[in-house]
Amino acid sequence: MYYEAMPVARSLPLTRRPLTDQQSALLAPVFAALSDPVRLRLFDLVHRAGSTGVCSCDLTGPLERSQPTISHHLKVLREAGLVQARREGTWLWYSVVEESLSRAQAFIQR
Repeated sequence: MYYEAMPVARSLPLTRRPLTDQQSALLAPVFAALSDPVRLRLFDLVHRAGSTGVCSCDLTGPLERSQPTISHHLKVLREAGLVQARREGTWLWYSVVEESLSRAQAFIQR
């Protein structure tokens, strides 16, 4: 069978500088944390709660996961710098860290 040679793709010159080691070290944990489907849904719920945040006790139902599982995933998101927690009584309230979100959005939109 005869196959025609594919044209050689010409690459366009890079108009923006590539990520530095420092920039990629800051972004990698963010994208790694969001790569899990449960954490992505969890982050979405926290983000939708706005600046007032959401109680961790209110996250088990929508995700149909146990409190220890939710706590584990929130810990990963917290360590990645995506969410922050504040204690009110015996509960933790979570909200998004806007700077971290802005950094990830800026990278995606470049």
